[in-house]
Amino acid sequence: MDVERLTDLARATESDDPLVGLDATVRMRKEMERLETVLVRRARNRGATWERIAEALGVSKQAVHKKYRGGLFG
Repeated sequence: MDVERLTDLARATESDDPLVGLDATVRMRKEMERLETVLVRRARNRGATWERIAEALGVSKQAVHKKYRGGLFG
């Protein structure tokens, strides 16, 4: 998803119709989760430690391990 699409979704949250705003919020949340996963994978591929990734995300190392352990994140 590109920045323009995220900007459009952010603007939709200001709609007079709260259901439109809620829909946009859900779609933004899903896209941000996807983006976070991509960025964690990139960080690991470039040698970042789990500790450093956790720090960047503002969570504990244990939380990062729980969410991303195994698979491509080894």
